[in-house]
Amino acid sequence: MKEIIQQLQPTIDSVFDYLHQNPEISWQEYKTTAYIQKFLEERGFTVQTFDDCPGLVVEVGTGDFCVALRTDMDALWQEVDGQFQANHSCGHDAHMTMVMGTMLLLQKLNTSYKGKLKFIFQPAEEKGTGALKLIENKIVNDVDFLYGVHLRPIEELADGYAVPALYHGAVAFLDGKIIGVDAHGARPHLGQNAIEVGSSFIQAIKGIHLDPMIPYTAKMTKFHAGSDSGNIIPGNANFNIDLRAQTNEVMKELIEKINEIAESVANLHGVTITLETKANVAAAQVNEQAKHFMKKAIIDSLGEKRLKDPIITPGGEDFHFYTLKNPHIKATMLGLGCDLQPGLHHPKMTFNHSSLYSGIEILARTLINTLEAFEKGELS
Repeated sequence: MKEIIQQLQPTIDSVFDYLHQNPEISWQEYKTTAYIQKFLEERGFTVQTFDDCPGLVVEVGTGDFCVALRTDMDALWQEVDGQFQANHSCGHDAHMTMVMGTMLLLQKLNTSYKGKLKFIFQPAEEKGTGALKLIENKIVNDVDFLYGVHLRPIEELADGYAVPALYHGAVAFLDGKIIGVDAHGARPHLGQNAIEVGSSFIQAIKGIHLDPMIPYTAKMTKFHAGSDSGNIIPGNANFNIDLRAQTNEVMKELIEKINEIAESVANLHGVTITLETKANVAAAQVNEQAKHFMKKAIIDSLGEKRLKDPIITPGGEDFHFYTLKNPHIKATMLGLGCDLQPGLHHPKMTFNHSSLYSGIEILARTLINTLEAFEKGELS
């Protein structure tokens, strides 16, 4: 297997270079979709695209048993060297490359098993809504086992190591509005100061106390009030709140607390505060059988000494919607150590590109392990 991957390295490197140099933000991954579609169709794959969103799906083989491999596609919109731009600082370019490399490797191996493989290229993971769109499009209705992959920062996992599961936490993004009345700087009693309202909201958030044995955080990540006129007290403001919790149950409690705070602060200051949930990403639900197949693949690819215990991380992943909405799916996600620095979402994020080849081998072996177990009647 390693010899075939070595032969594929120039192609793999070329794919990554294109994807890295042509990032597209959530729900706008149309050129990325077109590139992947053309690349795969030229190599004999049959590609399905969607009328209502970017992204694509490829099926290989036939049968009632289905094993799927999913990758995210979107880049972040962030400031890089003083300029806002699309930027692959979360590794989705690497994830797409590994899935495409896995497809090429399996094609070269030319092995056949009972059942089919499905390769899912999903848009808008960063918005926390891409998986829900593909679920709506019934893409995973026939999937029995589902796998994914995510690069891990150096703080979590050293270069050359891998884990068979990532226990992501739940994440919620809220958009808020403070609706009051502007006032003259000399007459503050005639309006409401949205900045003071926001300050009260922030202080109240700091007073949230839930089960200390389960990690959670709540913080305001954006606040905008006022205009170019410095003598006007702004009555209105827009803000964002980022919520994290290691379990779905604690996330529910956290959202309830935030809504209580919004109502309390609004009453205190005589304003209206609205909250809109932009994304509400589920915490991980890892299947032990899927994790076993991934673990075996890591040992066979890297050696037992390079296998580490699953990682519990406060980061979120909409990958877990697939299992939350479809409880029959058995899933896990590969965590790949790759000397990723300074960190995920950092505008200058870098990683060891040779880890792509290890990831491809692990993913291919995981799919094969699952199909072989089905063929031998070993699945429960």
